[in-house]
Amino acid sequence: MKRLAIPPTRPKVLHSHAAKLSTCNDISRWLMVTKALLQLLGAVLLVFAVQAATSKAWAAREDTIAVIYPDIGEPYRRIFEEIIQGIDDKVGNRVATYPVSSNTNIDALKAGLLSQNIKVVIALGRHGMNAAAQLNNGIRVVVGGVLAVPENEARVQPVISLTPDPALLFDRMKMLMPTAKRVFVVYDPALNDWLIKIAKEDASAKGMELVAYVAQDLRSAVRPYQEIFSTANGRSDVLWLPQDFTTVEESSVLPMVLQESWNKNIAVFSSNFTHVRRGVLFSLYPDNVALGKSLASLAQGILASGDYGRRGMTPLRDVQSAINLRTAKHLGIMPSSQQDFDSTFPEQ
Repeated sequence: MKRLAIPPTRPKVLHSHAAKLSTCNDISRWLMVTKALLQLLGAVLLVFAVQAATSKAWAAREDTIAVIYPDIGEPYRRIFEEIIQGIDDKVGNRVATYPVSSNTNIDALKAGLLSQNIKVVIALGRHGMNAAAQLNNGIRVVVGGVLAVPENEARVQPVISLTPDPALLFDRMKMLMPTAKRVFVVYDPALNDWLIKIAKEDASAKGMELVAYVAQDLRSAVRPYQEIFSTANGRSDVLWLPQDFTTVEESSVLPMVLQESWNKNIAVFSSNFTHVRRGVLFSLYPDNVALGKSLASLAQGILASGDYGRRGMTPLRDVQSAINLRTAKHLGIMPSSQQDFDSTFPEQ
C-alpha cells in the first residue's frame, strides 16, 4: 500500500510567534528612524538657536552711526532736528546724537563714541565738522548742513552742501521760461568757485550759457550787476543769485538787484528761500528730512564698504521749491500749476 506524502506543517503557535517577531522588528526599525530624525531636527534647531544668540550678541557690538551737531538755539536747532529725523528714518532707529559747541571736550566726545562702537559720524554744521575733524581715531566722517567747505578740508571726506544743485535750478528756470538762454551770476570765488565750475557744465548740458562775474568784495560786486542790467534781454537772459555773502549782500546789493530786475523785466532766481518773499521769481531750498536720509545713506555705504567711495563737495539735490506769484505775473510767466511748488508768495 502506497504511503501518501504529507507535507510537514508548522504548528499554529509557531506561525503566530514568527508574525509577532516580524512586527516587532518593523516597529524597532521605525523607532530607530524616528529617533534619528528627532536627533537631526534637534541639531538643526540648536544651530538656529546658536545663530540667533550669536546675532543678538553681535548686534550689541555692531558698527554704528552717530550724529554730531551744533548746540544752538532756534530757528537753526529745528533745521538740525529735521535732518536728524531723516537720518533716524533711513537707519531705522534713533541714532546716538552729540551736541557740540566751541568748548566741547573732544577727549570726552571720543570716549563716548568709542564706547558705542561708532564707526561713522555724520557731522552737521560748522561746529559739528570742526569737532569731527579733531577725532583722529579711525572714525570716518560725512559732513552736511554747511554751505561750503575749504577745498583742502572737503577733499578728505564727502560733503553735501546746503546750496541747491545748479542743474535743478536751471531745470526749474527752463520750465518757467523756456526761452531762457543765458544765465548771469556774480560770485566770490573764495566761497563758490567749486559751485560755478559745476554750474558751467550744467548750463552747457541744458543748452544755456553761464556768464559768471567775479567779485571779491562788496564794492566790486556792484559794477557787474550794473553791466548785467544794462545789457540783459528779458526774453532770453536771467540772473541767478547764489548763496554768497559777498555778492548778494542783503542790505544794499539785494534791494538794488530786485528794483532793477523789476524795472527791466529780468527774471531773477535764487538759492536762498528768503529772497522769494522779497521778490525774486523762485528759489530752491533744502528739504531737511530728505537731506538727512541722503547723509544716512552715505554713512551706511561707508559702513558696508569700509571706504568713502567719493569725497569732496556735492551740491544739494534734496530740495523744495518756492515761487513769488506776483513777480511771475509781472514777468508774464504763468506756472502750469502752483502744485509744482512747495511754497507760494504772497501767501494765499
